Amino acid sequence: MDRADVKLLEALQSDSTQSIAQLAEQAALSPSACHRRIRSLEQAGIISGYGARLDPRKLGLSLVVFVEITLTSQSREAMDRFEDAVRAFDDILDCSLMSGNADYLLRVAAADLAQFDAIHRDCLARLPGVSSMRSSFTIRNIKSWRGYPISRCMNPA
Repeated sequence: MDRADVKLLEALQSDSTQSIAQLAEQAALSPSACHRRIRSLEQAGIISGYGARLDPRKLGLSLVVFVEITLTSQSREAMDRFEDAVRAFDDILDCSLMSGNADYLLRVAAADLAQFDAIHRDCLARLPGVSSMRSSFTIRNIKSWRGYPISRCMNPA
C-alpha cells in the first residue's frame, strides 16, 4: 500500500461515485493505472463494497437506539445462536461483541417510540439467551461516521 492507494481509498470513501478520471487525478495516476489499483484493492478485500449514505431522518427514522445485551451464557453455542438470530432481523442495523458489562451492543433505528416498541416486541424480545437488555436513546447526533482515517492507519511509502 503506497501513497496513491491511500489517496484512492480516501477519495472513494468520501465519494464512490467519482469517475476513474477524477480518482486518477486525485491520486496522481493515469486512468488505466488507477483502474488497476482499484481492482487490486477490491481483490485484496480492502474495498469490500460500495454504497450510498442515506439520511435516516429523511427516511422517517428519527429515533436511534443503542441496546446493550447481556446473555445468560457466554458459551460458543449460546453466542452462535444469538448472532444467527441477530443476522435474521433487518431492524438491527449493527451488532458488535463487546468487552465490559454488556456482551453485545446493537444499533436500531425507528420512526418513533411506538415503532421502537414494535421492534422491541417483534425482534429484540425474540433474541435467544438474553438475560438483560438496556436501551439508550440518541438525543442528538454530533458526528456521523464518514469513513476510516486511512492516512493515520496506513504508513504510505
